Amino acid sequence: MEGLLTRCRALPALATCSHQLSGYVPHRFHHRTPGRRERLVLSRMFQPQNLREDQVLSLEGRSGDLTCKSQRLMLQVGLIYPASSGCYHLLPYTVRAMEKLVRLIDQEMQAIGGQKVNMPSLSPAELWRATNRWDLMGKELLRLRDRHGKEYCLGPTHEEAITALVASQKTLSYKQLPFLLYQVTRKFRDEPRPRFGLLRGREFYMKDMYTFDCSPEAARQTYHLVCGAYDSLFHRLGLRCVKVQADVGSIGGTMSHEFQLPVDVGEDRLAICPSCNFAANMETLGSAQTNCPACQGPLTETKGIEVGHTFYLGTKYSSIFNSQFTNVHGRPSLAEMGCYGLGVTRILAAAIEVLSTEDCIRWPGLLAPYQVCLIPPKKGSKEEAATELTGHLYDHITEAVPQLRGEVLLDDRTHLTIGNRLKDANKFGYPFVIIVGRRALDNPAHFEVWCQNTGEVVFLTREGVLELLSQVQVI
Repeated sequence: MEGLLTRCRALPALATCSHQLSGYVPHRFHHRTPGRRERLVLSRMFQPQNLREDQVLSLEGRSGDLTCKSQRLMLQVGLIYPASSGCYHLLPYTVRAMEKLVRLIDQEMQAIGGQKVNMPSLSPAELWRATNRWDLMGKELLRLRDRHGKEYCLGPTHEEAITALVASQKTLSYKQLPFLLYQVTRKFRDEPRPRFGLLRGREFYMKDMYTFDCSPEAARQTYHLVCGAYDSLFHRLGLRCVKVQADVGSIGGTMSHEFQLPVDVGEDRLAICPSCNFAANMETLGSAQTNCPACQGPLTETKGIEVGHTFYLGTKYSSIFNSQFTNVHGRPSLAEMGCYGLGVTRILAAAIEVLSTEDCIRWPGLLAPYQVCLIPPKKGSKEEAATELTGHLYDHITEAVPQLRGEVLLDDRTHLTIGNRLKDANKFGYPFVIIVGRRALDNPAHFEVWCQNTGEVVFLTREGVLELLSQVQVI
C-alpha cells in the first residue's frame, strides 16, 4: 500500500492532472442522510449522447461537415447540440467547463487591474458609422431594425460602445488612469460558411478588454501587461500557445499579436523561427519571405487556431468619440487605447482538439466539468456486496476534500458492466475514475483509480484515495 502511495507521489503528472447517459436508477443512490448533500448521479444528468458515429453524422446533415476532432467528440458525448447553422446549444457539461474558464480569466484580468463590465449586445448603427465600420465590416455584421426603424447590429466587438461610454465621463483625470475594462459576453458574426463546431461559429462567447491610458508609453506598458496575463492563462491551462505578429485588420491600430495554438486543423498559417523568438502570421509577411527578418534564419511554417488577439489602438477611437482626460498640466488630452480578445468557447474547443485522442476527450485539468467519476459494481455481480462502499467513499471524498464538493459524479447505471461504464468515462475525460470492483471486498478495501490524463492506474485504500485527491486543484 505504502509503495503505491509512494508511486503516486512520484508521478508529477498524476498529482497535477487536474492541470458525462440514461438508464436504471437504483433507489439507494438517492437516499440522503439529513444534513448531507445530495449525491450527483449520472443517470439524472441532461446530456444527450450520440456515441455511434452514424448518429453524430446525421445531426450535422452531411458527413463532410464533421471536419475536426473536437466537433465530432463534442457532439458524440453531448457537450453541444446543433441549433442552426453555426449556432449550438451549450449543454450542462460545457457550461460547467466554460464557467471555470471564465473564473480563471477573471483571476488573470483582475490581477492586472481589470474591472468587469457588461455592455449591450445591441449596438446602435450610428456608433459604427462614426468609425466607418458599418460599411467596412460588410456582411459580417448581423444587422436589424427595431419597430421605430432604428438600425442596430449584434456586436461582434465593442470598441465603439466602450469608447463612447468612457467619453461620456467628462471629468476624468490622468490620476484615474489606466482603466482596464473587460467583459465576457456573447458575440455575433455572420460567417459565410460556419464550420468546425465551436471553433468557427456565428454566435460565440468572447472576453474583450479595452484599456485607456494617459500616454503612448503607458499604453505600451499596459499592452505588455495584458499579453503577460494571456501567457499566464495558457500556462495554467497547460496549453502551448504561440504569440505571433498579426495584421490589425478591421479593428485597426498600429500593433497587433495573435495567440495561436499550433494544430493541423488550424486555419491560420504561421511562420516560426526555431533560432529566435520571432513568430508571425503568414499574412503579415511577403509571399517571398523565407528567412526570419530578425536573425535571417530559415522560417518554419505550421498551422494554428487563433484563441486570442491583442491590438494597440492609439487614439483611433478616442479621437472619433472625443474620449478625453485632464492631463498633468490640467489640459484635455485624448486617451491612448488598446483592445484585447480571448475566444472563450473557442479555447474550450481548441483545447479538446489539441489534448484529446481520436476517441476520447481530454480536458485541461482545471476545466474538466467534473473531476471524479465513481463506478460502483454491476447489479447482480459477485462484487455487488461492495456497492455500499461506493456511497461511503463518495461521502468521504466530499467531506474530506472540500474543493471537490460538487466535482464528484456517481455513475449509478448499475445495469451496465463496469467495463462499459469505464469506456464511457474514458470518452468523457474525467480526470479521475474510481472503480469499486473485486478488490473493494479485500480487508482493507482497495479501489482502482484511473488518472485519465496520464494513463496511470493504481489500487489505493480509502485513505490513499483521499490523499491523492487532496492534491487536485479546482477553480
